[in-house]
Amino acid sequence: MAEILVLYFSRHGSVANLAKNISRGVESINGCTARVRTVPAVSATTEATEDSIPLSGPPYASASDLEECDGIIIGSPAYFGSMAAPIKHYLDQTTPQWLTGALVNKPAAAFTSSSSYHGGQETALLSMLVPLMHHGAILVGIPYTEESLNTTQTGGAPYGATHISGQDSKLPFSDEEKMLCNALGKRVAGIASLISR
Repeated sequence: MAEILVLYFSRHGSVANLAKNISRGVESINGCTARVRTVPAVSATTEATEDSIPLSGPPYASASDLEECDGIIIGSPAYFGSMAAPIKHYLDQTTPQWLTGALVNKPAAAFTSSSSYHGGQETALLSMLVPLMHHGAILVGIPYTEESLNTTQTGGAPYGATHISGQDSKLPFSDEEKMLCNALGKRVAGIASLISR
């Protein structure tokens, strides 16, 4: 049995929907569960600007979530080709987990959404994967053996699951985007299950 942390920040809902689709993939692997967590918005001085318990949705992530889970899938909107400040703020506070090796050999992946094509999705994914590499996690992407990666006309990348949300953040998820989210969740959960035996 493996538990996968699906951690994200979502401003307009697209990244939250990616997290739901990825969680379905995680939970399609026998005995695997998704622990869905979010992070609070931050101010310009990078202090949390919301109460310690969100009004709705999943609870805020804590350091123990990283330590207790067998893998991590992290998501953020693509802001100018990088992760959003709330995710960066959360990761910047994980030095204690880095010092103890809490993420060493845990499978890790990333997901993102942008409002436009060529909106910096791949660099946003890489910006989230770099800290996970420093933590010693095993990076997991989406291989081209996933047929949807070869046929998608919207989101999807070998670096992780993606979605094109449109200028008003209302574009629906394509079938390929959903399949790639599912595939990423399955891959991380499957690898975590093998490692945690």
